[in-house]
Amino acid sequence: MRPYNFSAGPAVLPEPVLAQAAAEMLDWHGSGMGVMEMSHRGREFISICAQAEADLRDLLAVPAHFRILFMQGGGLGENAIVPLNLSRGGKVDVVVSGAWSEKSAAEARRYADVAVAASNAADGHTSLPAPASWQLRSGASYVHLCSNETIHGVEYQQLPDLAALGCDAPLVIDCSSHILSRPIDWQRVGLAFAGAQKNIGPAGLTLVVVRDELLGQALPICPSAFNYQTVADNGSMFNTPPTYAIYIAGLVFQWLKAQGGVAAMEARNIAKADLLYGYLDASGFYSNRVAGAGRSRMNVPFFLHDDRLNEAFLAGAEQRGLLQLKGHKTVGGMRASIYNAMPMEGVQALVAYLKDFAQRHG
Repeated sequence: MRPYNFSAGPAVLPEPVLAQAAAEMLDWHGSGMGVMEMSHRGREFISICAQAEADLRDLLAVPAHFRILFMQGGGLGENAIVPLNLSRGGKVDVVVSGAWSEKSAAEARRYADVAVAASNAADGHTSLPAPASWQLRSGASYVHLCSNETIHGVEYQQLPDLAALGCDAPLVIDCSSHILSRPIDWQRVGLAFAGAQKNIGPAGLTLVVVRDELLGQALPICPSAFNYQTVADNGSMFNTPPTYAIYIAGLVFQWLKAQGGVAAMEARNIAKADLLYGYLDASGFYSNRVAGAGRSRMNVPFFLHDDRLNEAFLAGAEQRGLLQLKGHKTVGGMRASIYNAMPMEGVQALVAYLKDFAQRHG
């Protein structure tokens, strides 16, 4: 049995996907080529890309008036690419809910007049600013929200309805670390982006899903390869896309459909998160500092009651095949990322180890 990999990203992939990719490494479907060797303009790869796009649209119920773009640069890249395309050099409002949205605000300031509409920095990013408290400006080009913060482990369980808040700006969401773990309400979203390496596939691919009406607004300084209109007009083939990452993502999409789709994965993710949080809260030995309503289903930071035990905890976890549980350097402690590809058995094994360690060191 393979170890259980709790890395926040690049992260665990479904074992059947890895097995299929290995089997097709030297020869994809009798083509005589591996996917990494294919021309991105050849019929073989174009069929792979088209199927991946169709499956993603189906899984997330993406409406027809949204374009799906396969891009590069990751979430950090999109922190610049979004304002280059949507800010028009004007106002951008950012909700700061953790480290990633802080980075988004800082990067957008290079291209736009950025204001922090709300922030949870005062409580160490352990709760979520309620939308009713957001200070949204009239005339903003868009409002940016990181809907799941990988480092601090906070997640919006429901996307805000900006129209109900009296705001007519489109909502931009960075959903990198929980994409495909739950449905997206597209009526409330103008653009969603996600680095693939957390919950979809290998690093190198970035997904952008954008309303048609938001295309064609890029600043003159926007590089052609990052202009959403140009990428859309060329079917994500303006420059050479991350072909192998798209192929792996496509296999993951097929795996997700075989599992029952996003609704089935959401139910599994709720069960996994409930099991882990339930034990942490009851243990008296470990703690999670995030307020209950804002806890992430995907990224669960936790702390031992005595930091001097951290190294022993990590060493023991690795011996039991529980990998990459060390928390982010800016937060400390531990973190278990329990993405779609992490089976319930992995969370059960982690909880069993948590209990054993607490009994031996409590």
